[in-house]
Amino acid sequence: MKKLKNRRILLGVTGGIAAYKAAELLRQCQVLGAEVRVVMTPSATEFVTPLTFQALSGLPVHTQLLDAEQEAGMGHINLAKWADVIVVAPASANFIARLASGLANDLLTTVVLASEKKLMLAPAMNRVMYEDQNTRDNLSKLEQRGVAILGPDSGLQACGDIGFGRMLEPAELAQNIVDYFNTGELAGLKVLLSAGPTREAIDPVRYISNHSSGKMGFAVAQACVEAGAQVTLVTGPVQLETPSAVERIDVVSADEMAQAVLDRAKSTDIFIASAAVADYTPIDVSDNKVKKNKSEIQLSLRKTTDILQTVANSVTKPFCVGFAAETEKLEEYARHKLQQKNIDMIAANLVGMEGGGFNSDVNALTVLWQGGAYQLESMQKSMLAKKLVTLIANRFHEKNTT
Repeated sequence: MKKLKNRRILLGVTGGIAAYKAAELLRQCQVLGAEVRVVMTPSATEFVTPLTFQALSGLPVHTQLLDAEQEAGMGHINLAKWADVIVVAPASANFIARLASGLANDLLTTVVLASEKKLMLAPAMNRVMYEDQNTRDNLSKLEQRGVAILGPDSGLQACGDIGFGRMLEPAELAQNIVDYFNTGELAGLKVLLSAGPTREAIDPVRYISNHSSGKMGFAVAQACVEAGAQVTLVTGPVQLETPSAVERIDVVSADEMAQAVLDRAKSTDIFIASAAVADYTPIDVSDNKVKKNKSEIQLSLRKTTDILQTVANSVTKPFCVGFAAETEKLEEYARHKLQQKNIDMIAANLVGMEGGGFNSDVNALTVLWQGGAYQLESMQKSMLAKKLVTLIANRFHEKNTT
C-alpha cells in the first residue's frame, strides 16, 4: 500500500553535510506514493547540487527567491499553496534561528511563512550548536507555534564528535510524515464525495443544468484530506482546481455521475453527496442542433437515479451524508429527506441567502441527524467545510463504536 499516495510534500534542504540524506528521503517518499518538490537554500547547493534532486524528482528544483520566471507567477505563494506538508531536512541552526525570528530572506523561509500547512523540521548540526541555549530557545519557540521537531538523533558526527545533532535517518523521517497523515479525525478512512452540477443534453449544443458551482463540495473534499482521509471526488462540470491529494473523476450527466459513484460506493466508508444532480433528464436527445422554427417545443423527461438514496439503501451501506438546497421551510424539508432517503446526516442551506449559496465563497448550514441538529453560521466555505467534517467524523465514530 502506498501510504503517501496523492500527498504533496515540499522538501526544504538547508546547508549541512546531512543534505545528502535528503536525496534518500525524497526517494522514500516517492516510493510511498508522494509527489515531492524541492526548495534548496543557497548554502545547501554547496553540499549537493540541484541537479541531483531534479534527477530524482523529475521536477525543477527551486533555489532563488528573486527568480523572474517564478515570481511573475508568485512562485513562493504557489509552492506554499501546493504543499500538503513542508518538511525541512536537514534544518540547520542558521535556518532554525531565521525562522524563529520570522525572517523571510530566502525562498525557503518565504515559502514557510506564506504557508498554512504543517511544518516539520529535522535539525542537523554539531552537538555543541544543538546544545547551545540559543538553539534550544529557537526550537522551543517554533514547537510552541505548532512546528513538529523531528529529532535529532545521537551518534558519531561528521566532525568527529559524538552526541545529539545527527539528522534522523530518512526511513524514520518518512515514517513521521506517514504518521502525520494518519492522525486526523478521518485517518485511515475512505471518503467518496460528489460535487458540482450535472448537464443533461437536449442536443449537441443545449443542456439542462443548475447554478451549482461545486465550491462547497470541493472545500469539503479538501477538509476530508486534511482530516486524514483518502478522498475520491466525482464532479460534474466545474471550473475549479482539484484539491490536493484528491483523486478526481470528471463526469457530465446524472447517469454518468450515478455510474461513477455506484461503482465505488461499496469500497468506501463515508459517502458525502454534495452534488446538485439533475432530477430529470431528456428522454430523447437530438443528434443535431434543434432549430428555432417553432414558437413552442416540448421536452419529455425521465427521472434520474437518486444516487444518495440508492447508496444509502444498499447492502454494504457506507455512512451517508446528504445536502439539501431549499428556498423555504429549510428544516422541515431537510428532516423529510433525512427520513425518506435513510441517510445518516444532512446539511441544508437556504438558496438565495444574502451573500451566500450558489457561486458564493460563503455559506451557512443547518446540519441534522437522528435526534440532533447543529447550526453552522455564515462563514467562508473553506472554514465551514472543516467544521462540517468535524461533525461528520464525530457522528461516524459514534455510530461505529456503539
